[in-house]
Amino acid sequence: MITPTEASARALEICQLAPIVPVLVVDDVATARPLAEALIAGGLPALEVTLRTDAALEVIAEMAKVEGGVVGAGTLLTPEDVRAAKAAGAVFGVSPGATDILLDACEEQDMPLLPGAASASEAMRLLERGYTVQKFFPAEAAGGAALLKAIGSPIPQVRFCPTGGVSPQNADDYLSLSNTVCAGGSWVAPKKLIDAGDWAGIEELAREASQLKV
Repeated sequence: MITPTEASARALEICQLAPIVPVLVVDDVATARPLAEALIAGGLPALEVTLRTDAALEVIAEMAKVEGGVVGAGTLLTPEDVRAAKAAGAVFGVSPGATDILLDACEEQDMPLLPGAASASEAMRLLERGYTVQKFFPAEAAGGAALLKAIGSPIPQVRFCPTGGVSPQNADDYLSLSNTVCAGGSWVAPKKLIDAGDWAGIEELAREASQLKV
C-alpha cells in the first residue's frame, strides 16, 4: 500500500521526465506500439492513456511493453478503473478530480496518482491528505495560468501538472510558473496523424514539445 507522500514523490519523478505528458485518446490498439515508440523517441517517455475508449486497457498493455516508456492511465473515476488499469500495466494514474473512494483505491493498489484539482479548496484538501503533486484541470476553462499562479502564492507546497486546453501557444505560460512541474497536452498526438500512421510527424511534434523549458 502506497502512502500519499510516496505517491506524490513518485508522481513528481514521472512529471520531471519531460515538460509535456502526452494525453492520449486511442481507438485502435494496432496503433499503440508505434505511437508510443514515436513519442518516446521524440523525448516524451511519460504517457497518459485516457480510459475514454473501449481499447484503452489493451492500449496500455501494448504501450507498457515499449522500452523507455512510463505508461499511466488517465480518466480514473472508480476503484474498478484503478484495478483494471493496474492489471493492464499502468504504473501511474491521473484523475480529473478526486474522491476519498478513488484515493483509497489508488493507495491500496500502490498506484501513484495525479489527483485533479481546480480550486484552492480542492488543492488544500488534497494537500491535507498528503498529495503535494496534483493535476490542475481543466486548466484553461478553470482560469488558465493566471489562476494557477494565484493558487501558488498561498499554497506553494503543491506543484501541478496543468491539463485541459494546454497548447503550443500557451504552454510557456504554464511551464514558467514556479508551481508547475510539467503540463499535459494532446497536441503531440493529433488524431489525424495517428489515423494516417504518420509516426515521423508525431515524433517531430514530441521532439518540439520536449524542448520546452520548465
